[in-house]
Amino acid sequence: MQLLSNYLKHHDTDPELIELIDTLMIACKEIALRLREGALGGILGSASSTNVQGETQKTLDLISNEVLKRVLLDNPLVRGLASEEEDEAVFGNPNGRFLVTFDPLDGSSNIDINVSVGTIFSILEAPAGASGESADLFLQPGRKQLASGYVLYGPSAVLTLTTGQGVNMFTLAHTGDFLLTRENVRIPEETGEFAINMSNHRFWEPAMRRYIDDLLKGAEGPRGKNYNMRWIASMVAEVHRVLTRGGIFTYPWDSRDPAKPGKLRLMYEGNPMSLLVEQAGGIATTCYNDILDIQPEQIHQRVSVALGSRREVETLLRYHCDG
Repeated sequence: MQLLSNYLKHHDTDPELIELIDTLMIACKEIALRLREGALGGILGSASSTNVQGETQKTLDLISNEVLKRVLLDNPLVRGLASEEEDEAVFGNPNGRFLVTFDPLDGSSNIDINVSVGTIFSILEAPAGASGESADLFLQPGRKQLASGYVLYGPSAVLTLTTGQGVNMFTLAHTGDFLLTRENVRIPEETGEFAINMSNHRFWEPAMRRYIDDLLKGAEGPRGKNYNMRWIASMVAEVHRVLTRGGIFTYPWDSRDPAKPGKLRLMYEGNPMSLLVEQAGGIATTCYNDILDIQPEQIHQRVSVALGSRREVETLLRYHCDG
């Protein structure tokens, strides 16, 4: 099995990008250790604070965010970072080459019940010639990402990574090294699984309701086959399942807050996961447009998400095109 850094070197990855990914993994290994301690480490429960989105922060949200900030800002390659848990962008070396966006602990509502959570990250290059400390540096479409990935903290800690040359998975060994365990991951084009929060059914657009209702009708319905529903309430875990065995995951727009285009965040959830899915042969869309083509307007921008097995997402798109 190959070490992460050796694998990237053998595939002609930019040496500075390798260094930055290695830095990210130092932080993720520390987060994995803190998670493993659970209640013994005093990390469970909610903090007495909310983030910029108005969500109650978990204690480990704050711990994970501080670990990533500390480790990343210590690397002179880092120009700045943007996090779900930070109101504004945070800047490091003004001559740094890279920008990093991240959700330090996706699915943190699952922490107290010991269900899988993860860290999602995206790496961009600072625009050539740009100066100063402005959040505008980050506002680049997802296709500009140099790399993206996540570390899933489950029964094992698994890094899923793309640098634009396919998707590979690396498992954290007892030695503290990430070792290659799945190469050139491909999402099956067909699926019999879907993941969506059914409690929001009454708030969806009619097209999404029709699509899900037809799945639920099974073999007797217009789709002509039975589907299983899955829902973990952790985007990392949902996408990991899609990448591992296929499926469709969607968190669509709903009418509870019509001004918001969706619940998930574009820069540090939608874009990194969409790049992974596209690199693995799947599709990632808002139900109307490719997520990676969106021009961001602010770092905490929200987006509707539907991603996964190519033929199933294409079917979902047809429901929306038909109105």
